[in-house]
Amino acid sequence: MVQVLKLNKGAERRIRAGHHWVYSNEIDNKFAPLKDVEPGSVINIVDSNGRNLGSFMVNPTALICGRLVSRKADRQLSSSLLKNRLKQALAIRDQCFDQPCYRWVFGDSDGLSGLVIDRFFDVLTIQISTAGMEQHLDAILDHVQRLVQPKGILLKNDGKMRAVEGLESYVKIGFGEVPDQVELVENGTRFLAPLMTGQKTGWFYDHRPNRALAASYAKGKTVLDVFSYLGGWGLTAANAGAEQVTCVDASELALAGVMDNARLNNVSEKVSTRQGDAFDVLSELHKEKSRFDIVIVDPPAFIARRKDMAAGERAYQKLTDAAMKLVNHGGILVSASCSMHLESERLRDMIRASATKLERHAMILSEGYQGADHPVLPAVPETRYIKAIFAQINPSL
Repeated sequence: MVQVLKLNKGAERRIRAGHHWVYSNEIDNKFAPLKDVEPGSVINIVDSNGRNLGSFMVNPTALICGRLVSRKADRQLSSSLLKNRLKQALAIRDQCFDQPCYRWVFGDSDGLSGLVIDRFFDVLTIQISTAGMEQHLDAILDHVQRLVQPKGILLKNDGKMRAVEGLESYVKIGFGEVPDQVELVENGTRFLAPLMTGQKTGWFYDHRPNRALAASYAKGKTVLDVFSYLGGWGLTAANAGAEQVTCVDASELALAGVMDNARLNNVSEKVSTRQGDAFDVLSELHKEKSRFDIVIVDPPAFIARRKDMAAGERAYQKLTDAAMKLVNHGGILVSASCSMHLESERLRDMIRASATKLERHAMILSEGYQGADHPVLPAVPETRYIKAIFAQINPSL
């Protein structure tokens, strides 16, 4: 059995600079074949001179074949290590948020690569995407039950990364009872989220501060929330005093959720929905000469992989063009992205390009990032993926 892996010469620089991942093409297979490592094993990795780089969770079937467990050698994903890191992650969330509604664990950022835990008061969703973490599911379930005494835990293990790691896809209850919908509170607004059937873990906490900022501009304004899902942006704005909110989504089920959530917050009289492809609906609204004081576009990741970059950037530019056309003079365009591979600078440049093309004068008022429950590791740029640009749109000077 392989006990130690060695990196090719120079491959250690990124790890020594603080990164957490080792790629399969960085392994010196002559020293020890990567393919001989049991998926999910935690073993030591050294540089080309045999100097320790740390203990890594290894899976030879994945491009990211090594994920840092500890900078120290011979450390395992022990029960005590898992417990300590879960407690540390919980403590910082409870310090940052006044309600137990947040992402409790954000993978690598919390030293638990491949593990995501979202909390909805006394119900949790757990999502595992690495073979190593899957092997410790029982210990994770035991610790989270002891730490927060949840009524129910849903295992939402149907992410795309599981296939890469050689794991089966499944969604099932891991503990207790999980209702069809759970309530959460974000920025003072109540929401019902469908954990079993909803997207990802059922809710997207990552844009929380950006939704709050958008809502701060919304009093007395008309708002268009595109790719609304359950109305996170639009209903927060409605609760903050927006005059009228229109939510757009391709999913009829999601829009039914928008109206349920509108009723939950007593704002249904000023919320309406339009179902359909976002680009088609934006085109229809333009033909109808509809205009809004605030237009928010928060699409799914158009750039899931680097090879999608060109097509994805074209989609973002097309979306920015279409959205800017609908902004009232003096209104605000909120351009948001969850594509890790799209840099903030490119998103700013797209606003510039659309403004030039449409003869508008765009001024960036603010830029937003992910919330404190999605902490960023300074040496791991992949942990920073959320961005939002708030631009005022006026006629050309």
